Amino acid sequence: MRIALGIEYDGTDFLGWQRLSHGATVQGAVEAALSAVAAHPVEVTCAGRTDAGVHGRCQVVHFDTEARRAMRGWTLGACANLPPSVAVLWAQEVEPSFHARFSARSRRYRYSILNRPVRAALEARYVTWERQPLDAARMHAAAQALLGEHDFGAFRAVSCQAAHARREVLAVGVRREGERVIVEIEANAFLHHMVRNIVGSLLPIGRGERPVEWIAELLAGRDREAAGPTAPASGLTFLGPRYEARWGLPAEVSR
Repeated sequence: MRIALGIEYDGTDFLGWQRLSHGATVQGAVEAALSAVAAHPVEVTCAGRTDAGVHGRCQVVHFDTEARRAMRGWTLGACANLPPSVAVLWAQEVEPSFHARFSARSRRYRYSILNRPVRAALEARYVTWERQPLDAARMHAAAQALLGEHDFGAFRAVSCQAAHARREVLAVGVRREGERVIVEIEANAFLHHMVRNIVGSLLPIGRGERPVEWIAELLAGRDREAAGPTAPASGLTFLGPRYEARWGLPAEVSR
């Protein structure tokens, strides 16, 4: 039997999603919890790996098991064995052909910037702080150059192992919500540090240090060294993937 899960996590205290032998990871915590419920070793496959310090609103994974448990049992049993910073939101049996990564048609990220003179205290784990006033409208206008299929080499980490840098951005927007500036982007897939590098290049535009056209110039140039710095991990949240409705998954991960 193949089961899909929706998982929420605070990534601050983890070395990222992917299981490692030398530190705490979200995957390691999830697999340990599910193994306790199943009474056998469980390995999960995720929709998209996240880096150290990056959060997940609804990461989707799948795993195979012969253990018979109610879906509520998988959800509550896993939560009972997980650290407080990780929770299973839902569990659902899926067809054997479903694959958390390869069945996904897109992925969505949100980057949150606290834009005020004083640093964050209560929200420090979930935002990046920018003391200089940001013009969200300028940032939004600049970001529209990212729409469509392009070579995103300018926003690709040096350590990125993807075979090529071509990705398709389906939607991107920047808006202000009080003291926060929110960047949201949806694409068919992402390169390593792609969202954080895009945000790092939008910030100088928001501060008025670069023209709105700069993002388009960087995109065309494909030069990572010419673009802005990588924005901190704390502000980034993986909102989740989107799947075709035929898989019958919850609305938040369906299209």
